[in-house]
Amino acid sequence: MCAVSSDIKHDTPVAVASRSFSRDARLRDELRRRYSRVRFNETGHTLVGAALVEFLGGHSKAITGLEALDERLFHAVPELRVVSKYGVGLDMIDVDAARRHGVRVWWTPGVNRQAVAELTVCLMIALCRRVVPLALDVREARWHQPIGRQLSSAAVGILGCGHVGQQVARLCRAFGAAVLAHDIRTYDAFYRETGVRPVTMDVLLAESDILTVHVPLDASTRGMIGPRELARMKASAFLLNTARGGIVDEAALKQALVDAQLAGAACDVFAEEPPTDRGLLALPTFLATPHIGGSTQESVLAMGRAAIAGLDGLDGAIDLTSLT
Repeated sequence: MCAVSSDIKHDTPVAVASRSFSRDARLRDELRRRYSRVRFNETGHTLVGAALVEFLGGHSKAITGLEALDERLFHAVPELRVVSKYGVGLDMIDVDAARRHGVRVWWTPGVNRQAVAELTVCLMIALCRRVVPLALDVREARWHQPIGRQLSSAAVGILGCGHVGQQVARLCRAFGAAVLAHDIRTYDAFYRETGVRPVTMDVLLAESDILTVHVPLDASTRGMIGPRELARMKASAFLLNTARGGIVDEAALKQALVDAQLAGAACDVFAEEPPTDRGLLALPTFLATPHIGGSTQESVLAMGRAAIAGLDGLDGAIDLTSLT
């Protein structure tokens, strides 16, 4: 995405709650070139509750990331008229509540797809070759060489074949892997183009050597991968979640790993962040990263510029409150 440019500098007050946007000097400069009255989140933390209300108060436009915007928030900040989403996850915004309060929510899909897809493939290879535990062993003067697996010979199952899922599929196909996909939507043209095989959920679970999750978090996907689904997977399989915490039942995942019902798992996202289940985090077959899927220089810039454009409904942004 190209840089957002304009010859007009607006006087509308804008609050940038997103901490990632706020600490990027390029994005701050580009936003200030468009808006003269901007407040940035300088705390380094995600704002919640009264702190978020206070921060957004007096501003008619806002850029938000992981902040929860609900009925209470919109009621407490009646002057807020436009929210532009930094990033792609929408589970933190109650769009129906925004619509009831006359707030327009702008969002640009797919801006971090490459970053998340690359991390996903990175985690796949790390699991297949046991990269992290072996690197730690070498550091502690333990030298052994277990046999790993190749991504190129794996059957990779993709749960959710939208923007990120499709990019993961392309990367895995480039390695030579067979790719299966399951989605409530139909992507026939993409499947034909890439050789991806659409399958039912049961087939996806049963046949995948590596299953990777790329669905949004909502009422229909919360706990989507639980005890029943884990029991359907191969004991030699790996599970990855770089989408949203809460889609995978973490307690069930821990038990499956303890029971060797799965060979391994990797999560970049958790139901509670940072995660507190030390038992899960300590398992040698579990790999955790701190929600860094979209945290690349390129992705931060793309997401930030999309959020700036969204303040004015420009450059491919979608008004979620106008959708039925």
